[in-house]
Parts: sequence; C-alpha cells; structure tokens
Amino acid sequence: MSGCLALDENESREVTLAHCNRRFDTLSAVERIDWSLQHLPAQHVMSSSFGAQAAVTLHLLSGARPDIPVILVDTGYLFVETYRFVDELVDRLGLNLNVYRAPLSSAWQEARHGQRWLDGQRGLAAYNEENKVQPMKRALRELDAGTWFAGLRRAQSGSRSNTQYLEWSGDRWKVHPIADWSDRDVHRYLKQHGLPYHPLWEKGYTSIGDYHTSHSLHEAGDASGTRFFGLQRECGLHEFDLSTV
Repeated sequence: MSGCLALDENESREVTLAHCNRRFDTLSAVERIDWSLQHLPAQHVMSSSFGAQAAVTLHLLSGARPDIPVILVDTGYLFVETYRFVDELVDRLGLNLNVYRAPLSSAWQEARHGQRWLDGQRGLAAYNEENKVQPMKRALRELDAGTWFAGLRRAQSGSRSNTQYLEWSGDRWKVHPIADWSDRDVHRYLKQHGLPYHPLWEKGYTSIGDYHTSHSLHEAGDASGTRFFGLQRECGLHEFDLSTV
C-alpha cells in the first residue's frame, strides 16, 4: 500500500489514486485508518457533525489516535439534543474537540440578512458558506491539516453514492474509511460497541443538521426532503477544493 504514494512519472495522479482506492476496497475500515495514519501527511484531523450515526467514525478514529483533533462546526442552530450528544460523546470517548464558528453570531447575522435559509437555494448557499464552509476552511488551516478524515458513506444519499475512500486536492488528503458501509453495518458496529445513535434517530431524523433545515421522515415524507426543504442535500462542507484551503 505504501507504493500508492510513489507517483509513477508515467502515470497521472488520477491513475495512482484509482489504484489506491482499489487497494482500500480490500481492507477493513480499521486497516484503512491505520494505513492512513501511518502513511498520509500529518497533521491528521477529523470532522464530525455529531449526526445520527456519528459515534461510529468517532469511535474508530479516537481508538486509533486518541488525541486526533475532532472538528465540529457550530452554526448556533444545532438541536438541543445535538449539543447534549456532543457532550456525551466527548466525555465518553475522551475526544479532542475543536469547535469552529462564523465570526458573527447567529443573532447578528439574522439582524443583517434575515433568515437566509428561507430564501431558496441562493439564500441557503450564502448561509452555508458563512456558517459551515468558511469555518471548516479556517479549521483546516489553523490546525495545519495534512489529512482530513470524515464519515461519509455511499449509502447515505444519492449525492454521496460515488464517495471514494481516498481523495486529494493540493497538498491535503481526505479519507472516508467507512465509505462502503451500509446502514446495517453501522447498526451492527454501534450495537457491538454499546454506542448510541443520536437521540433524534428514534424520532425519525435520519439526517441531522440545523434545526431549521432538518426534518424527520414523517414530516418530510421521504429521505430527499429531510434536509434543506428538499432543495438540496449537501451544505458544501464536503464539496470544496482542498487546494484552496
């Protein structure tokens, strides 16, 4: 596997990366994490929204590297249950939590711009850029991240169906160690290790972000409507070019 990092002068980065991803497909999540921690550039960091099934990746990464910085982007509009879930997992797993926020408070932003998440896709994009994307970019810069771990899975949504185990852009790597896990795999791992789902899981929330743009399956009618009023699925946190950070 270490040969994945040795770029053949006759091969493009895309070819080399495709080879690495094929090799990762034969490894377990634990092996993918161990290899990445050994061979990919430090500083290693991970991000978590502390969503429905977040305990899996947090448990896997903190077990392999207890002091790994865990980035949480706090918009100021998370559910009360989410803040309590964060406290529970930080205490239980001994997480090295690093919280990042927009420079302006949520109240000040509303005074200036109103509730932008109600202004269609353009308003959502502006809100997400200020409250999620820019704080994440700042976190990666300030923590001097060389490798970023995240818990994205192909089974989560259509927009994530092509998620690769390894990505790179510029000098940073991004690793998705459980990209191939099904919901059943997640449930099995949580049960095996006595880990909790997010408290709102049992109320039908399968995708949990801000309280003003997250809805239960009962409210939404189907999975596509559980976030951002069905207008979009992603907030941009996992879509920007790492070379611009």
